[in-house]
Amino acid sequence: MTHPPGGPAARVLVIDDEPQIRKFIDISLRSQGYATLLAETGLQGLALLASQGADIVVLDLGLPDRDGKEVLEELRQWSRVPVIVLTVRSGEEEKVALLDAGANDYVTKPFGIGELMARIRAFLRTTALSGEEGPVYDDGTLCIDLARRKVHLRGQAVALTRKEFALLALLARQPGRLVTQTQLLREMWGPTHQEDAHYLRVLVGKLRHKLGDDASAPRYIVTEPGVGLRFVAQER
Repeated sequence: MTHPPGGPAARVLVIDDEPQIRKFIDISLRSQGYATLLAETGLQGLALLASQGADIVVLDLGLPDRDGKEVLEELRQWSRVPVIVLTVRSGEEEKVALLDAGANDYVTKPFGIGELMARIRAFLRTTALSGEEGPVYDDGTLCIDLARRKVHLRGQAVALTRKEFALLALLARQPGRLVTQTQLLREMWGPTHQEDAHYLRVLVGKLRHKLGDDASAPRYIVTEPGVGLRFVAQER
């Protein structure tokens, strides 16, 4: 369960113009203890978010009143709520554009409800990590203290270079979010190096090695080929 026993249920706002999909997602969410808000247009969704709030938003791109990307861009002007986009646009460039516009993740239609539920749980489980309440990630194996710039693995200090720590911190501050390769290169090396993907590959390889993270079965740093990287928070 993603909320404390006896505490308020996590609230999920679903913005999708297809009644069958809204109903399907609504039933699935409520069966797992979530509270739901349902909207069939972008305007209605933004109004619900502004008036009632939400812990996470599921946003369809194909809305009747405006493009979902426009809704996302407007939402991002005043809210940092996690947003999972539902899209039939499977092209790599489109996915990168969505992430750069402020989406935290995407699910391509047709999608399995199990996959969507898992992504929602992951974001709700790690929301506190991306906020300002605590700068430390600790799952009992890996401990990242962003404030003190220290990393421990199984109780042993891990010596990271400045770049390695910067990359880990950038990803760990946004657990669950898929950060695009372009964003990472821009943040780590500056705007003139946005095409130098090999820089990132080498750095990720070194960081994985120090964290004991197998690229073929990653525990913490997951690569979405051609798109970017995601830090996966583990339950303690």
